[in-house]
This record gives sequence, structure tokens and C-alpha cells, in this order.
Amino acid sequence: MPTYDKSGRLRRRAEFISLSLSASKYYTPHFLILRANLDNSVPRIGITVKKKIGNAVCRNRIKRLIREFFRNNKELFSSADYNVVARTGAGLLTYATVCQELANALTGNARQNRN
Repeated sequence: MPTYDKSGRLRRRAEFISLSLSASKYYTPHFLILRANLDNSVPRIGITVKKKIGNAVCRNRIKRLIREFFRNNKELFSSADYNVVARTGAGLLTYATVCQELANALTGNARQNRN
């Protein structure tokens, strides 16, 4: 089973900022996915869940679901950096719904804006 180790994570604020400055944005009903090619050999992911999504239990649950999707579906992620931002209503989703939305976004079935 694939793991979610430090090499697969965005960890510093500077990494999140550089990603957001050069990212393509993909919108789903409950997520915003920022993607940028920053010369990585492995895909890396960062997860952002704002406090208005719910309490700490709800926010941590949605982060666990996104991490599990990343671990089990690394073949959908190209060698780039990703930041998955949870939007309103994401805290109420099941794992199957999270998988469906993120898979659709990564395979090109989501609305895209390029800045």
C-alpha cells in the first residue's frame, strides 16, 4: 500500500505561496484544486481546510479523506504540486463522493480557470 511520507507533501508556507502564484485552478462543487509543475519527480499534495468548514473534528476528517484518496490514486496525479482546498459543504461528504469529485477533476471533467 502506498504511503503518504514527507516527500509527498507540501510542508512550508513558501511552497504553498509559490504554488498559488503559478497554478492552474480546477473547480468542483466542494473543492478547488491548484496544480503547478514545479520540477518535481514525484507528485506532492497540500491540503487546506478553512475554519468555516466546521469544527476541528470535521476539518481533520476531510483532510484524512483527501490524504487517503491521494495515497490510493497516485496514478491520477502527474509529477506536479497540488493544493486541494475544501470549500463549503465538503465536511458533509462521504469518502465515495470525495473520490468521485477529485477523480473527475484530475481526469479533466472539472471546470478550469487559468491565471
